[in-house]
Amino acid sequence: MEIRKAKLADLERILEIYAYARVFMAETGNPTQWGDGYPQKGILVEDIKKEQLYVIEEEKQIHGVFVFVIGDDPTYEIIEDGAWPSDSPYGTIHRIAGDGQGKGILQHCVDFCKKQIDTLRIDTHHDNRIMQSAIKKNEFQRCGIIYSVDGSPRIAYQRSKN
Repeated sequence: MEIRKAKLADLERILEIYAYARVFMAETGNPTQWGDGYPQKGILVEDIKKEQLYVIEEEKQIHGVFVFVIGDDPTYEIIEDGAWPSDSPYGTIHRIAGDGQGKGILQHCVDFCKKQIDTLRIDTHHDNRIMQSAIKKNEFQRCGIIYSVDGSPRIAYQRSKN
């Protein structure tokens, strides 16, 4: 699998992947994390323009998508029921999704991101048990609870090289 920055020409396929992910999450006990229509097209266009949206593809077919940003994430400033193990510079993975056809989407994403920076952070909804399991398999440690922009709680994780 190859990872590259998303282009506006990829937008229709990216929207399909997020639509699939919303249905999958609802069917597996997590109907509220992304609700109806999240992430919206406008958010994705902005992510593409900021060059922080990436696609995971195999043989020119996009199977996954994620946002990766290096630098402080405002939603991670306050953490409850735990603490960050370090305050070293980090990269954050957001809105990762796959189409159900590509295998190991999070693993490919983590392999790519850890080459950019030693410390990675990610969060997920309490009901997203599948993602929680994948996060743990990728050597992230549960650190506590953070709150997303809309105020909803998320389980926060960190993975460091050391």
